[in-house]
Amino acid sequence: MGNINNSNIKLLLNFLTNIIFIIIGLIILLKKDDNKNDIIKKNNLDLNYIFIIAVTIAIGELGDKTFLASIGLGITYPKYKVLLILGAILGMVISDFIAIILGKLLRKKISNNVLTKLSGILFILFGIFGFIKSL
Repeated sequence: MGNINNSNIKLLLNFLTNIIFIIIGLIILLKKDDNKNDIIKKNNLDLNYIFIIAVTIAIGELGDKTFLASIGLGITYPKYKVLLILGAILGMVISDFIAIILGKLLRKKISNNVLTKLSGILFILFGIFGFIKSL
């Protein structure tokens, strides 16, 4: 297979991440159906939204740098595991609370259509800036 080093893997992951950001942004901008329950209706499933959100966050957190740093700190300072877990949970709750409040305030001031288009544009811009940063 050849010589694959960490820098090649990092470049590949960076490239894929930026491409995925741009693709998601394009999907958001080009989507015509504004139906919020597409997943539920297409699958004819009665899913619990809280469960879906919890599983999605748990999977997303597995590769998160903060999650990995918490594991490292837990290994380094085993006497403080409980405080570390409580601090990590409290940090996530506070940051999520702020995001929810800001989201509700934005939704009152800006239409859902504008927020959707803005999020698509931001995804594309983050992908483009990621490519520029890697050059």
